[in-house]
Amino acid sequence: MAHAGVASRRKAEELIKQGLVTINGETVRELATIVKSGDKVEVEGQPIYNEEKVYYLLNKPRGVISSVSDDKGRRTVVDLLPQVKERIYPVGRLDWDTSGILLLTNDGDFSDEMVHPRNEIDKVYIARVKGIANKEVLRPLTRGLVIAGKKTKPAVYEIIKVDPVKNRSVVQLTIHEGRNHQVKKISFEMTSQG
Repeated sequence: MAHAGVASRRKAEELIKQGLVTINGETVRELATIVKSGDKVEVEGQPIYNEEKVYYLLNKPRGVISSVSDDKGRRTVVDLLPQVKERIYPVGRLDWDTSGILLLTNDGDFSDEMVHPRNEIDKVYIARVKGIANKEVLRPLTRGLVIAGKKTKPAVYEIIKVDPVKNRSVVQLTIHEGRNHQVKKISFEMTSQG
């Protein structure tokens, strides 16, 4: 299903567990079910086909959510793209009030490889933080911080700019994880320690 662009691997597993997938008219609940050439696979009664894999690189502006749809009616990253026939979704997330480069694709395997922490793919962020960044304040990042009761993996940082007049700094952070609001939480930890 991920190859066909129907859903990410994780979402496909949920659809299977919910009994929403059939092969040749039979409901499938086993995640490790093998599909043979010529089998008719349907999700919620809709047949699926292998789509051509597509990849988009988008400079996401602030005020847009990293999602395919939104129940609150906010603009999504998909709304910013020209009309595409494939079902695409973002690879990872950027918060609503942040901007930056975001990949979108219908390639579930690629998406999984990019975002899963086991692959330790660098995710680089530029964060403007309150306070004066220095090695003493940022050193704990290199050992990992405890955020919401869980320790993060070590991060790599680079101080890009320090503005003592405005009491703020710009720091580049490189992480391998992608926890919910991790960079914001790291920034808060830095300012509360500094």
